[in-house]
Amino acid sequence: MRKRCSIIIIKEKGETMRLGAHMSIAGGVDNAFMDGKKVGCDTIQIFTKSSNQWRARPLGDEEIERFKKNQIGTGISPVIAHDSYLINLCSPDREKQKMSVESFAVELSRCRTLGIPFLVMHPGSHLGEGEEWGMKTIAENLARLLVEDKSDGGAMVLLETTAGQGSNLGYRFEQLRFIMDLVAFNERIGVCLDTAHIFAAGYDIKAPGGFDKVLDEFDRVIDIKSLKAVHLNDSKKACGSRVDRHELIGKGEIGIEPFRYLMNKRELASVPMILETPKDKDYTEDIENLALLRSLIE
Repeated sequence: MRKRCSIIIIKEKGETMRLGAHMSIAGGVDNAFMDGKKVGCDTIQIFTKSSNQWRARPLGDEEIERFKKNQIGTGISPVIAHDSYLINLCSPDREKQKMSVESFAVELSRCRTLGIPFLVMHPGSHLGEGEEWGMKTIAENLARLLVEDKSDGGAMVLLETTAGQGSNLGYRFEQLRFIMDLVAFNERIGVCLDTAHIFAAGYDIKAPGGFDKVLDEFDRVIDIKSLKAVHLNDSKKACGSRVDRHELIGKGEIGIEPFRYLMNKRELASVPMILETPKDKDYTEDIENLALLRSLIE
């Protein structure tokens, strides 16, 4: 039996947490680095296309060149992409499922073009067809997509933990494990853990010792080595509510202490952590939240 992760909160001297936020791509994907630098990001998450449209504007050669140049210039790394909110790889509507598969293939292609190593996705919503059917359908489509995207330089797909709102899948670690086990290209599948989502799904990271227990469970069910990114979000809703509503760090139902724990957990020191909290156009809240998180590092 594989040894479970030990919960140690003392980081090695010199280890640096990679903290960042989701940045806008208004005006071009290359602009995200400049905004990220102003905000104080070590890492960023972006959409590579409009999140609410099926159509993807082609990436021009100059935009691609600026993207790579700006990444080198700012030193922001890694870049994490998030797929479109329209994509549902287990939609019972055959036409929408087909469009979702095609759109996700475009997302993978854009990540390769830009040299983005991780692509986060919400697993999908079964919309009444049943959880097992939904998970199997997601896995079948993902396996086919990764076979077709088998060339070198392909992004690792990160299944995001969800709140379980409606018929959304991925609100239990066992569901993510089920999907991962069915996908042939396991080395291209990882997990992105969202703090607000797991809390709303019923994982009580706020209780004394709660985060220890949750990460032990994650390690037992999935393997802590599969955790490749973390979304840092407080929750407007209570533990177990199954409602997905993000809040500023320390201002919601989770509170500040679970984030202090994350900032000082040695095993996660190399895992990029991304804010998806509410923000204005000037990123004022991101600046404040990143400063708050860094102040928690001991």
